[in-house]
Amino acid sequence: MSQRDYYEVLGVARGAQPDEIKRSYRKKAMELHPDRNKDNPAAVEKFKEAAEAYDVLGNAEKRQRYDQFGHQAFAGGAGGGFQGQRFSNIEDIFEAFGDVFGGGLGDLFGGSRRRSTRGPRPGRDLRIALELTLVEIHTGTEKRVSLKRYEACDSCKGSGGEDGAKPVNCTTCGGAGQVRRSQGFFTMASPCPTCRGQGKTVDKPCKPCRGAGKIQSTEEITIQVPKGVEDGIQLRISGEGDVGDPRAPRGDLYCVIQEQEHPIFQRHGPDLIAEFPFSYTQLTLGAKVEVPTLTGRVEMTIPAGTQSGKVFRLRGQGLPALERSSVGDQLVRVFIEVPSNVTERQRELLEEFATIEAETSGNQSFYEKIKGIFN
Repeated sequence: MSQRDYYEVLGVARGAQPDEIKRSYRKKAMELHPDRNKDNPAAVEKFKEAAEAYDVLGNAEKRQRYDQFGHQAFAGGAGGGFQGQRFSNIEDIFEAFGDVFGGGLGDLFGGSRRRSTRGPRPGRDLRIALELTLVEIHTGTEKRVSLKRYEACDSCKGSGGEDGAKPVNCTTCGGAGQVRRSQGFFTMASPCPTCRGQGKTVDKPCKPCRGAGKIQSTEEITIQVPKGVEDGIQLRISGEGDVGDPRAPRGDLYCVIQEQEHPIFQRHGPDLIAEFPFSYTQLTLGAKVEVPTLTGRVEMTIPAGTQSGKVFRLRGQGLPALERSSVGDQLVRVFIEVPSNVTERQRELLEEFATIEAETSGNQSFYEKIKGIFN
């Protein structure tokens, strides 16, 4: 076990919260990972040291004993009762702390999911864009999509062998399915390049799939989209990715939601925002008007004297919140619609109104009112 203070190793205070310790360890592991420090053997030792520190500080019970007894808690001293973890290879570290890295080393460096280096390989995850209208998001929908993915070869039933040829142990890895190489203090394992991690090869490869056991094809699948999804989120459809090696699971399908622009409504979370024009008389005298929503037209009351830019809230007329029972609102911003053409009679009435307005406002122009405020 490392004899450096574990809090110092992870760069956190003794009173640090569990989430802070987890974030600090993840950051350290990313910085010190051997793949990023191939010419720095010291980084490998620090990588191992950080894992040892997190093994203790990331566990509430171990951390409490460490705070009481220090390293003696793991040496059979005053604390006793615990055995400190000492990691001998990189695989053990990521298997132990896969949750810290969002599912494994693949997520840490931009991949999708951690793939085991032992045995048959699972199928690849696939990702597609799924365009939805606001109406589809409001109600939830069912989408039929065409998907290119790998399926098991019909000729060999996924075995890769022709005419029922039996697989034999791979001569490269001896049937282990992986090859190992040493790097510093670690032994790193990777899938065997000859048998692709299966540990078996065939003497007579299947001709249609060239021994791969899988062929790319186009499939149509149905995707159930829940209501309330948002632009940019990913829906995970389990088992709809590429087929895996024999006895290995399929990959998953990730659908990235792309929300189509609506001609009237703008979205803000579960709320919808819309601007509607009204006449000067409607805002001045008040009116009952009908405004569109995603489910039809609803009546809204405009009080007398409403100013342009006023926002009204129509409760429950927004979008359902994802995985919750609540529903957003529709916000209606009103503004004055100025007619581009007026009749002679309308002009006469407007000029008469302007005269009366000037008299009731004390003949003070708008500019003069503003000037008075600043003076």
